[in-house]
Amino acid sequence: MTGGVATAGSGHDWENELVSALGRPGASLSVVRRCVDVADLLAVAGTGQAAVVVVAADLRRLTSDAVQRLATAGVAVVGVYSADDQRARVRLERIGVTTVVADDAGPEALADAARTAVLERTLGGAPGTGFGDPRSAVPWPGHGGTDHPDMLPPNGFDASEPERRPGRVIAVWGPTGAPGRTTVALNLAAEIAESGAPTLLIDADTYGGVIANALGLLDESPGLAGACRMAANGRLDAAQLAALSWQVGPIRVLTGIARTDRWPEVRASAIPGVLAVARTTAATVVVDCGFGLEADEEITFDTAAPRRNGATLAVLADADLVLAVGSADPPGIERLMRGLADLATMVPDADPRVVLNRQRRSAAGKDEAADAVARFAGIGVLAVLPEDREATDLAWRSGLPLSRAAAGSALRTAIGELARTVAPAASAPVADPASR
Repeated sequence: MTGGVATAGSGHDWENELVSALGRPGASLSVVRRCVDVADLLAVAGTGQAAVVVVAADLRRLTSDAVQRLATAGVAVVGVYSADDQRARVRLERIGVTTVVADDAGPEALADAARTAVLERTLGGAPGTGFGDPRSAVPWPGHGGTDHPDMLPPNGFDASEPERRPGRVIAVWGPTGAPGRTTVALNLAAEIAESGAPTLLIDADTYGGVIANALGLLDESPGLAGACRMAANGRLDAAQLAALSWQVGPIRVLTGIARTDRWPEVRASAIPGVLAVARTTAATVVVDCGFGLEADEEITFDTAAPRRNGATLAVLADADLVLAVGSADPPGIERLMRGLADLATMVPDADPRVVLNRQRRSAAGKDEAADAVARFAGIGVLAVLPEDREATDLAWRSGLPLSRAAAGSALRTAIGELARTVAPAASAPVADPASR
């Protein structure tokens, strides 16, 4: 096996030793460049000269986004951490570096790790890599997270205990046309939380997230953007996520971006890291997604460029359950059919469950709308939610979920039934840092 190695050791002794070892005759790998920073590293990776990069854990600006860009270029990554700093190793794992070695392991161990990383990428590869696919800039499920117990904050919470099962992520998505994604996501989370299960609601809509407004919260709080920044640097843990969240009754809420022009702050490469930590703090994580799935055709040649729909695609790829919300009227059903086709193309592994919302007899009967979806999409409808403008208006004016503002409404009853369907084990105990 032959290949090029690029190093970025931040001046540590192990880099000199590795370069010397790989410079000997007969070495299967050769050093093509010693880089001074992440920008230099990415430039070398973009030329195709390097098959693997060996980086120091304390390299400045080494984030999940940089690791994802290296993966997109088809370059394996090996991280080297100080043997007496286990938190540095955890940080590397959090940002997606799966091959890590202590700095006292010696040059031969580093070289072996580099060879193994190249072999694994060559034989198996990481999903989503390749320059020609615009989805290559979107992380794959599980990327950026780890189940290692050292990830957790020093507060006594241990995910390795049997009762600390990772929480489920429910993504609430729907096509353009305001089918009521936010209404469904917010009230679904409220119903699950009312059952006693720790629940986290995340606003990941990069086009028009309004969950903060719906609950009367300060929309300038860091929220998801702050969580993404910390996850990108490998510093997000359960305690930090709790500090960034609001407690609204039984629900914890991670608000979205206050202005749509801030969408680049919600990086797709950081989303899996946020969800990985969220799973350790809540039995159910409900995510309100944006409607857009398509790639920007003008920048598909540049897989390193941020994508506005990248966050939505990353959530859908990582979710355990995808609820596709559509309006139960002729234009809404047509948009839903087109959206489901796009979803199947962009996230092939998604297995959506359809929820028809805003059903009113004057537009289409309950059975008629469900039959149309089954006929044109070939999938059944999980729930049909009635139009209840009076209840939703009251809830928005009050800054409360339907369970508190209009507990006896038909819409609240229907969403309660949906919650019992999608989260039948909602009472599973999971530690909640916000309650400590």
